[in-house]
Amino acid sequence: MVGVSTLADAVLPLIRTRSDLYRYSAANAHGRDMHEAVDMLESAIPTTDPAEIYSVTHKALASSLKVIARADDSAGIIGDACRRLLELHPRAAAAARTPLGKLIDWMMKFQFDDDEVDYFELDPVAYAPALGEVGMASYRKRLAEVEAKLGPRPADRWNSGHSHEWFTLDWNAQRLAVLDHDINAIIRTHAKDRKVAAWLEDTAEAFEEIGEIDLAIDWAKQATDFDRGHQSLKAADYWCGLLEAHRPAEALDARLAVFRKWPSSTSAARLHEAAGKSWPDYRDEVVTTLAANPPDAVLFALLTLKEPAFAWNLAHSLALDSDHTWSELVKAYEKVDPLATLPIHQRLVENELVEAGAQHYRLAARRLARMRKLADGSELAGDVDGLIADLRDTHRRRPRLQQEFDRAGLPGAMGL
Repeated sequence: MVGVSTLADAVLPLIRTRSDLYRYSAANAHGRDMHEAVDMLESAIPTTDPAEIYSVTHKALASSLKVIARADDSAGIIGDACRRLLELHPRAAAAARTPLGKLIDWMMKFQFDDDEVDYFELDPVAYAPALGEVGMASYRKRLAEVEAKLGPRPADRWNSGHSHEWFTLDWNAQRLAVLDHDINAIIRTHAKDRKVAAWLEDTAEAFEEIGEIDLAIDWAKQATDFDRGHQSLKAADYWCGLLEAHRPAEALDARLAVFRKWPSSTSAARLHEAAGKSWPDYRDEVVTTLAANPPDAVLFALLTLKEPAFAWNLAHSLALDSDHTWSELVKAYEKVDPLATLPIHQRLVENELVEAGAQHYRLAARRLARMRKLADGSELAGDVDGLIADLRDTHRRRPRLQQEFDRAGLPGAMGL
């Protein structure tokens, strides 16, 4: 366990760095160091003075923002470490009884005066225990002062010179509505003009957060019914999840409605799970509906029903033309009838070699090696080696292909 006197010395060097983090690999490596630092910080909480925990957390957070501002965080590892510190900061502030004025000043600066990094938000709900009633009243007053200085609210904040400030004020309004358990304010700040399905789902999530489950279900259903777009589809899964958790008797009908609106292997799989023992009542409808999209039909039969023979028959009867789906299918069907998969493997090899490139050659070589293993000892073994010889000859001017074939242990061309 890290002691009080050594906590900062142990944590902060793992957060801070002068290394070049614009390289993807370097950024990821440092991000992992940052997570180790946060792990260390969290593990020290039970045995360390809260003031020390807050001090180190505060410094680590400040340093982490400087790090991410100059890093290639495409993988999100550094960002996730920053978010962990942002989650720890209000808890540490509350435990340390941080002076209200000092904490509020920092919160305002973080949100409105930091020109370097502006893509993290603070959650006033999380800071409520640290601020208390007096501190929260002061914080609201400071927010109002910022808004007053901005002048009239623009019709479109994104075209305003103060778009970040308006966004931050709106975010705070949403979270303060949740803190207050104010139903009307939640609807006003989250649903806005109700013209976007995602806003309706946001409203539902806010109601779930405050325990208003019936309202959450209602608003999630509104988001689901909004249109057939991807936001409504996302909301539909959330709506079904709420029902499964709080009104399980309604969940199956909801999953069926979602499948009928957005038929896919994913929605079918969730209907299958919800149906349980009553699945046979829905099987024919699902299979018939999915037949309009052969990859979905085959993947559902293969991955959800776990019936490779049925999936194999579907793939042929529906004239499946998805190489990715065929690739998944032959892996499973090899256990049923390995020799029957050889023509499919050959087609996948030939399709792979339409495009030049080491990766394509490597994948083709691996598949050919797999074909040799499947055909070993059978009357088709010679045919597979003949195919390899033909491919070597056809692509004899592709030295990298020959090299990948050699690396895979494939035989040389006939007659050479």
